[in-house]
Amino acid sequence: MKFIKRIGSAVLGLSLLVGGANVMAAGNGHGGYAGAAAAGSTAAVLLPYQDLSEEETAGVLQMAEEEKLARDVYLYLDALWGYTVFGNIAVSEQNHMDAVAALLAKYGLANPVEGLEAGQFATAEMQELYDALVAQGSESLEQALQVGATIEDLDINDLEELKAAVDNEDILTVYANLEKGSRNHLRAFVSNLELLGSSYTAQFLTQEEVDAIVSSDWETGPVDANGNAMSGQGMGNRGGMAGARGAYYVDSDGDGVCDNLQL
Repeated sequence: MKFIKRIGSAVLGLSLLVGGANVMAAGNGHGGYAGAAAAGSTAAVLLPYQDLSEEETAGVLQMAEEEKLARDVYLYLDALWGYTVFGNIAVSEQNHMDAVAALLAKYGLANPVEGLEAGQFATAEMQELYDALVAQGSESLEQALQVGATIEDLDINDLEELKAAVDNEDILTVYANLEKGSRNHLRAFVSNLELLGSSYTAQFLTQEEVDAIVSSDWETGPVDANGNAMSGQGMGNRGGMAGARGAYYVDSDGDGVCDNLQL
């Protein structure tokens, strides 16, 4: 698959600065993630059926694997480093997997990742990619955060490409919510890299696109097919959050729950 080849090359080619700081993680549980993701995926499933093109089918199957890849890498890195951002975003990625699974079930498509354990993949290529990512992330906490930022960079880029071939409103709604989550995740990983005195260099998006995402507000609540907030929910004020809740407030999925206080 195209995205496997692209991210594999990026992981192997990452030039990383290894920092000496080992910032301890503290934070709350993971329960707050379900709300926004569940609302967005439920809204999508309730939308009318539309015929699927070959491109739309292939895209949904791709995202089922790509979201599992993200979840499984973050679960591994969470167990390895005990750093809150990985565990919390892994929960968000599970919600992303569930949203894609709901689409697959709606259209009677077999889920390519159903029944597979964490770290297990159906294809040798995906297994090799997972192994490369966790190996890179095992070298240092900074490299683990670089891997996280790279995965989210890839997800956003792939979703943008996939949306160009989609006209089904339900698929576009799921993709819009996945992409919103990935933008928040990218913000979280880059923010944590900055706490270590490091930075992230774009691998798939342009550097200008990454910088624009990272410098913009955290996004809250589910969105529709056009990326507009549902039920009056919308953008969180990044500056306001930092001022009211502390300089290291990080709500990595935009659900209003502080999930990554790094002190």
